[in-house]
Amino acid sequence: MTSTEAAVVETGGAPFTLSHVDLADPRPDEVLVRMVAAGLCHTDLGVASGGLPFPLPGVLGHEGAGVVEEVGSDVTRVKPGDQVLLSFTSCGSCRNCRDGHPAYCQTWLPRNLIGGRRDDGSSTITRDGEPIGGHFFGQSSFSRLALVDERSLVKVDPDAPLELLAPLGCGIQTGAGAVWNVLKPRPGSAVVVLGAGAVGLSAVMAAALTPATTIIAADRVASRLDLAREVGATHVVDVTAQDLVAAVTEITGGGADGVVETTGSVAVLRQGVDALAARGTVVVVGAPPFGTEVALDVNGMLAGKQVVGLTLGDSETQTLIPALVSLVRSGRLPIDRLVKEYAFADIQQAVGDVASGATIKPVLRF
Repeated sequence: MTSTEAAVVETGGAPFTLSHVDLADPRPDEVLVRMVAAGLCHTDLGVASGGLPFPLPGVLGHEGAGVVEEVGSDVTRVKPGDQVLLSFTSCGSCRNCRDGHPAYCQTWLPRNLIGGRRDDGSSTITRDGEPIGGHFFGQSSFSRLALVDERSLVKVDPDAPLELLAPLGCGIQTGAGAVWNVLKPRPGSAVVVLGAGAVGLSAVMAAALTPATTIIAADRVASRLDLAREVGATHVVDVTAQDLVAAVTEITGGGADGVVETTGSVAVLRQGVDALAARGTVVVVGAPPFGTEVALDVNGMLAGKQVVGLTLGDSETQTLIPALVSLVRSGRLPIDRLVKEYAFADIQQAVGDVASGATIKPVLRF
């Protein structure tokens, strides 16, 4: 057992508070990681608010980056001293995992988002001898030390800038994967990104690296639309002043080939579907509360339109994340424009800045 300091959410809607916790010893397929940085994502905030059935009190965090301290007896991917990025976990043996789609693992929800424990029900984190929620995305990285599934790890170079790269584990790979793995723009394609937050702007950057010639970012915050232009958008739509569907139809001359919906608003999702050209595709990334439904014009869908749900960019992390690292380090994926660093002790300030829109992608430094 190892003692460390973690940011704990006591109940739904409570703030993150620093607390001493104990980590279980690594099992054969687990790794102890000393955290260097961790991104703060809207998924963390959604769980902390009580919007998802994760067991609280608990430790969240799923965009970790750090240095390996200790490895389990069966671990082969990394050794002590290696730098690693942390992402989601998966079983590795179901049909989707074997087919290269671990984000659609049959046990994805309990292993990552709502279980709070290992697959066998055992706890990775205790406090004062009592189990608390952990194993979030196989990592619970809002902690100075984290017990991590080997399948959550991606090794990076010893000189890789972990504070910058931490967000690749969720938000950045989600936006990029929506474009590269689902839309796959062809020469001359028109891509629309709804919402210019971290995921949306990552999608814009990814689209700029494809043959798409029209890249439209839509948001209600002027400063974010300005940033979208700077990182690759050819056009922007201020939805406080323009009708989204009409603007997209005019810019594209008939509708978008692909839309990435990141806001989680069903009203915006409906607009995205209505803004599609025939045979166009909407990728649903933003997640509203469980059970939310959306109404679509069925006859409008008969023009070959598709609506595709997406988890974690449909990423195979050992392939996509190293590619993202290379693009970031070469300056071709300028995620530094999104990141603002905070000391770990200032996690609640980072939460407030995300909620107010003052910061796009907070990264905690340990």
